[in-house]
Amino acid sequence: MGAVKTKRMPRAVREQQMLDAAVRTFGRRGYMAASMDEIAELAGVSKPLVYLYLNSKEDLFTACIRREAAALTAAVRAGVRPGLPADRQLWDGLRAFFTHTSHYPDAWSVLHLQARTHGEPFASEVAAMRAEIVAFVTQLILVAAREAHRDPDLPASEVAGVAEALVGAAESLADWANAGPEVTARQAAATLMNVAWAGLGNLMAGSRWTPPEAAH
Repeated sequence: MGAVKTKRMPRAVREQQMLDAAVRTFGRRGYMAASMDEIAELAGVSKPLVYLYLNSKEDLFTACIRREAAALTAAVRAGVRPGLPADRQLWDGLRAFFTHTSHYPDAWSVLHLQARTHGEPFASEVAAMRAEIVAFVTQLILVAAREAHRDPDLPASEVAGVAEALVGAAESLADWANAGPEVTARQAAATLMNVAWAGLGNLMAGSRWTPPEAAH
């Protein structure tokens, strides 16, 4: 009966089922401890079928990284609505980031913890994703900086470091938020907005950046 089900299920669907099982296993057990037997059992397929579809443990892990990286960057981009003020776009992007990482903690573990600590080519895959997000955030901040400086030609290099720091802070906050279920995506995004947008000086003086009422 199991063999019949395998034949009838479209390859693309079966492959995603395997990737789902792999992300869960890698995210919770780590790359080294995860076994192909465990992944196959969780996916409801034979181990030879996993090898047939995805070649090796290394290729399977790379496929997981690529899928989850694409999903995260797509979520952040989809969360930002062009035409809004720069702070609102940044707020929406951060909220989308923290919502995604909280909904998919195993995927975030694969991207932020596992892939970075097991060498090439895994680290390069995550670095490419991170560079895309940093470039996206740089453009958001650059719009606000050019308006504030009244300089439409202000170079991106002036804010590139800020974007890099902001993304790094978001990554750390995602770990913090996932470790404590009482921290919501909205709270994590508001925390970072108050540090990054309002600034520590204003924050200590009691002047906070306030999330828009319409955002949930």
